[in-house]
Amino acid sequence: MNLDDYSRFDAVGLAELVRRKEVSPEELLRVAVDAIQRVNPALNAVIDTRDAQAREALKQGIPDGPFRGVPFLIKDIGVHAEGVPTDFGSRLAQGTVFPYDSALMARYRRAGLVLLGRTNAPEFGNNASTEPLLHGPTRNPWNVERSPGGSSGGSAAAVAAGIVPMAHGNDGGGSLRIPASLCGVFALKPTRGRNSLGPNAGEFIFGMGAEHVLSRTVRDSAAALDATQGPEAGDPYYAPPPLRPYLEEVSHAPRRLRIALVTASPMGGPVSPECTEAARQAARLSEELGHDITEATLPHDGHLLHEAVTTVWSATMASLVATITHHSGKEAGPASLEASTWAALHHGQTLSATELQRALGIFNFVSRQVGRFFEQYDVVLSPTVAAPPFPLGLLDANAPRSAREWYDHVFGHCPFTALFNVTGQPAMSVPLHWSAEGLPIGVQFAGRYADEATLFQLAGQLEKARPWAQRRPPVHVTRPV
Repeated sequence: MNLDDYSRFDAVGLAELVRRKEVSPEELLRVAVDAIQRVNPALNAVIDTRDAQAREALKQGIPDGPFRGVPFLIKDIGVHAEGVPTDFGSRLAQGTVFPYDSALMARYRRAGLVLLGRTNAPEFGNNASTEPLLHGPTRNPWNVERSPGGSSGGSAAAVAAGIVPMAHGNDGGGSLRIPASLCGVFALKPTRGRNSLGPNAGEFIFGMGAEHVLSRTVRDSAAALDATQGPEAGDPYYAPPPLRPYLEEVSHAPRRLRIALVTASPMGGPVSPECTEAARQAARLSEELGHDITEATLPHDGHLLHEAVTTVWSATMASLVATITHHSGKEAGPASLEASTWAALHHGQTLSATELQRALGIFNFVSRQVGRFFEQYDVVLSPTVAAPPFPLGLLDANAPRSAREWYDHVFGHCPFTALFNVTGQPAMSVPLHWSAEGLPIGVQFAGRYADEATLFQLAGQLEKARPWAQRRPPVHVTRPV
């Protein structure tokens, strides 16, 4: 198998070749390593390649799961593998090693995925661009002067460039959907509790955090969620189980959906005309496919919610840094933390329990408002981000700012995604539009709580009507470097 053949298949397709014995897991691993060597010097998406360990895993035998033999990359935050360093994108946490797999990593292994390495991420996921001081910036394969987004930017760039068909990511305010939009790939943030965060956490960022994958095809995302969804013993809550496998939903057209089109930023800031047009084009396509479109305004106070998100994120940064310093013995300070993390840490340390509870009360209030809104609509359609892929350095996490200024800056560019981390609803970025410069612009669709099925049905319908999986960026494993 060569790189051109390899990059034409998604993860489900590669696993089918393995099942039919048309290709071996060893051959897929060899080609994936070649892919990293070919394009990673231009992108800096993969920060740690573990081909020797992957070859050993193949010798020991891998489970006969739905993705048997498919090479896989994990983000440097969230999921952890036994004996594999986890840096959290930070000099403070560099070299953290867990002696066991996280619950989700164990499920990836049971699905037959072969861990090949780690992808780059901003410090503690505290940015919508992937430019950590520790490992340097990841570059967008569509334009290497642009950001791939964040915080799952390394994974998004690796998938877009053809290194792997699917890679792990997570999302605490848009960190799956934002890089999916900027890199022209697909990503769904599942419902809160759909994938377990065990055993180290019951929830992360007070319920805002969710784990899943970025992929080139909808069916890969669906099959991956089939393989990983469901609770672990001791989880504080979990989403209701699906009625049938998500992979089956992708090939079933949805019923006639009531779709609310939202184009105004919830924070009142500017939205690029190209991002607005991307959402409007998606609305027209959805209408052609038989759905009802209504222009609408979300019912919540975006500024009030943003204040609450700033409080919750700052409290989380303070707690996370305290935990890492306790276990590592390292000292937190400007020499070990980027300026934005340092500012969030200090703000978090000034917060009282009452202020945190007030923020969580706002989360509840907004969730009730949005829940009632979804009694009128099945899906909300909006831009994923407020601007096309932006230049590296625009979201400089090491520039001196207060915590409030930093979160205003980040969420001002990405104002549409965090709402659904707060409410816990599933939401996806679908790569339906490219700018006049040839840069990808994703469109967000959000569904009712625990209703990933409808989103997968709609995504499959959109993918069939306007395919994107074979679009290849200038930096790609099949192109000269």
